[in-house]
Amino acid sequence: MRRFGELEAAIMDVLWAADGPLPVREVLNRLRPDRELAFTTVQTVMDILYRKDWVERELQGRGYRYWAKASREDYTAGLMASALQASPDRAAALARFVERMDQAEIDELRAALAAAKSSEQAP
Repeated sequence: MRRFGELEAAIMDVLWAADGPLPVREVLNRLRPDRELAFTTVQTVMDILYRKDWVERELQGRGYRYWAKASREDYTAGLMASALQASPDRAAALARFVERMDQAEIDELRAALAAAKSSEQAP
């Protein structure tokens, strides 16, 4: 899985933070405090994200409204899975990853593993 480009990531951040679908103009307005962008640039990148299957869209009036198809957590998990696939020794890579975690993160990981284990055992 490839990482988002800089503008793709900024657009996805806007969509993940939104309460509902947004038109391109609103995404542009939310990006403007940080950067100067053309409407057509944002529109093109949002269309690319749609074709990459990261966003959904619905025609409303003369324009589309967009929303994230997958969560930020799904995206992050995909990046982590790709990073692990790049290692010839997944166990070693996981061990190094855990070594870099603080105790609170380790506790969260333990809870997530316990939840995954109990969901596997559920009928």
